[in-house]
Amino acid sequence: MTDETTIVPLLEPREGIPPVIEDPADLARAVQTFARGTGPVAVDAERASGYRYSGRAYLVQLRRAGAGTALIDPIHCPDLSELDVALADTEVVLHAASQDLPCLAELNFHPRELFDTELAGRLLGYERVGLGMMVENVLGLRLEKGHSAADWSTRPLPEDWLRYAALDVEVLIELRDILCQELDSAGKLSWAQEEFAAVLAHKSPAPRSDPWRRTSGIHKVRSLRGLAVVRELWTLRDELARESDLAPGRVLPDSAIVTAALELPRTTKALTDIPPFTGRSARRHLREWLAAIGRARALPESQLPQPSTPGDGPPPANRWMDRDPVAARRLAAARAVVAALADEHHMPTENLVQPDAVRRLTWEPPEIVDDESIAARLRELGAREWQIRLTAHPVAKALLRLETKGEI
Repeated sequence: MTDETTIVPLLEPREGIPPVIEDPADLARAVQTFARGTGPVAVDAERASGYRYSGRAYLVQLRRAGAGTALIDPIHCPDLSELDVALADTEVVLHAASQDLPCLAELNFHPRELFDTELAGRLLGYERVGLGMMVENVLGLRLEKGHSAADWSTRPLPEDWLRYAALDVEVLIELRDILCQELDSAGKLSWAQEEFAAVLAHKSPAPRSDPWRRTSGIHKVRSLRGLAVVRELWTLRDELARESDLAPGRVLPDSAIVTAALELPRTTKALTDIPPFTGRSARRHLREWLAAIGRARALPESQLPQPSTPGDGPPPANRWMDRDPVAARRLAAARAVVAALADEHHMPTENLVQPDAVRRLTWEPPEIVDDESIAARLRELGAREWQIRLTAHPVAKALLRLETKGEI
């Protein structure tokens, strides 16, 4: 841990703020420069989450030894396939890679080798793994993080935003080098390499069949008719948000959808008595909102949505004792083992084994519980080999102990 009095503010990029690359010819020159560089390449991407519907990147930052820093505007340069080819054999350093990889893939940039500084920090047991805190604790430098939630679709981008963006990759390679040494010293480097490979191999899950059920506050809606209103308003909002490329919450907040589902307004006046419907964006579509509520009102009983749809996994853990007390005892035993191992190896439990894997394993365990069967089940559930080596035997032992005691 770096002493507070020794922390140095990181205020300016070493070579100044580079000009934003907006022209394909400038991008081609940058590609050549980065191809001639040496060592890993630091990469970051800025999105407009909370402002835009899409998750696309609105700025891509790179830094490499011998190449300096580049800021690329993907609105004007939406194809980074030449950069992808030039850096095909280069390790890409990202912080919280799973957040940036999808939007980089949309630009045809696909890292083959990864070092994720956030994930490395988790495996090493750092309590706070945001980029700012990692840079501060590891390098003794303080990054200004004031623009992380900015609307990066803004054009032109303000100079202080560009300074912030350049600084985000300024010391990422240095951070990577020290974390790599720490992982090696802790005997965790091979674990990290397995994790990085898993991040690169991860496939996006299929879209939810009923995404409207994720509406915040929907638990307050108890009637089936009210759920139909949530579904109609959510679907309409999603269409409007997609068309205008606005974050759905900027078109209409979830709170408005839930309130409308509870009050079932019949008139424009009743609708505008709900405060969020008087916002500038929402007022533009009052007639459409009211029509959506009307459609929900008119649905026959047979077409109303049910309170919930069955998932493909076990029920919430707080219901296990009522549903299956034996499974609840298995879960408690396995969780205790994982927690103890995670503490021993100085990392969060979720990085030792995903909680969902523990739940699925203990809800439907193998018919014969032993090291091999538990290892095979964990592998099916996506656990990495290093995780299996650490956990399969202790978990199997804990479950067998319950059998011996006659508790399952």
